[in-house]
Amino acid sequence: MIYEAHETAVIDEGAQIGAGSRIWHFAHICGGARIGEGCSFGQNTMVADGVTIGSNVKVQNGVSIYSGTEVEDDVFLGPSCVLTNVTNPRSQVRRHALYEQTLIKRGATIGANATIVCGVTIGRYAFVAAGAVVSHDIPDYGLVVGVPGRLQGWMSRHGHRLTDPDDDGIMTCPESSYRYREENGALCCLDLDEEEPLPPELSEGRQNYHHFKKEFLP
Repeated sequence: MIYEAHETAVIDEGAQIGAGSRIWHFAHICGGARIGEGCSFGQNTMVADGVTIGSNVKVQNGVSIYSGTEVEDDVFLGPSCVLTNVTNPRSQVRRHALYEQTLIKRGATIGANATIVCGVTIGRYAFVAAGAVVSHDIPDYGLVVGVPGRLQGWMSRHGHRLTDPDDDGIMTCPESSYRYREENGALCCLDLDEEEPLPPELSEGRQNYHHFKKEFLP
């Protein structure tokens, strides 16, 4: 076995799970699921038939990933966040062939207890705050907060809010020193392509969020 699974986990025949992935207590991976390398699935998680999950995805306790969902590499799904697949569910109406597609793109974070209403795209490195309800697409690096979820700014690839652009419109991440700039309502990183992995020296956190918040934010 190229992956690790706790003895209480249920792995249905046909499930594809990449090397180095770990599946913890009482998780259920359905037979039609495809999971990449180096993923982690916490206690009481479920991955349904037809779901595709990339590599290095972290799924925290109590998360169900239903049919119609695609999760790209490096995504973080926080504890008990909710992913739906039918906008107007009714017990009396069968809509198994009408599951709506949700795409969570590379590096995005979905906070604890957030709800993602189906049919949306969550952009690369977007950040959905804990408890938010998302019913619209989120751009790359977008920070969404509240109920209903609204775009409140931008987050860096390292998960820090980007503020105080200089005269050239550049905002700098306090942890990585990577520079970002907004153009025509979209944010991009000027120092590393969004599809490139982080270099090893920037892949290990050394200070928590509050350290940077206290030192760099007003």
